[in-house]
Amino acid sequence: MIDLTRQINHLSDLIQPLRDGPARVIVAIAGPPASGKTTLAEELARRLNAQKCLTAVVPQDGFHLDNAVLEARGELARKGAPQTFDGAGFVHCVRRLKERSDVVVPVFDRARDMAIAGARVIPAQADVVIVEGNYLLFDAAPWFNLTPLWTLSVRLDVPLPELRGRLIQRWLGHGLSRAAATGRATSNDVPNAQAVMAQALPADVTFGLDGAILT
Repeated sequence: MIDLTRQINHLSDLIQPLRDGPARVIVAIAGPPASGKTTLAEELARRLNAQKCLTAVVPQDGFHLDNAVLEARGELARKGAPQTFDGAGFVHCVRRLKERSDVVVPVFDRARDMAIAGARVIPAQADVVIVEGNYLLFDAAPWFNLTPLWTLSVRLDVPLPELRGRLIQRWLGHGLSRAAATGRATSNDVPNAQAVMAQALPADVTFGLDGAILT
């Protein structure tokens, strides 16, 4: 497992001075599926909260379209691709998160494979909100409208072969056979990762596979 200490230290040092502005600090952690976004976001939030900086994490996954909608559109097999999210709704939510007010957000229930509306409140007192997801720095509509909303943007740069191995392992962890896990990863997750990498917008900070600070 990668030691995140260097990354957490670096981001914490960057974030603390940003808290002096009138708007909330909104930190984007972007990267392809299985790049480690969720782990980094959660560990960073833990550090900031320990430093008495009230921090919340908002995953993009809460904006998955419902399976019934995807099935009607013929997109169920591509769940996780850009068009399978409520991208415009997500952009609107991030704009609201910039304000220092309570913001209600949806939560993705992995056990039921569905988003639950109104499931969580980001309190007005939160100084920092960390948003994590595949398409936070994605050069396509409506996602590119997010770029000016980030106070600090972070991208995780992981080579495709490593991502492929992680994605297969993820599906194995869900009980799929080796063949089924490989099929799920290569038919959908890997193309999504390739799209994220091919259409990536610049980030303020980029971390490499070993936690190295690339920019």
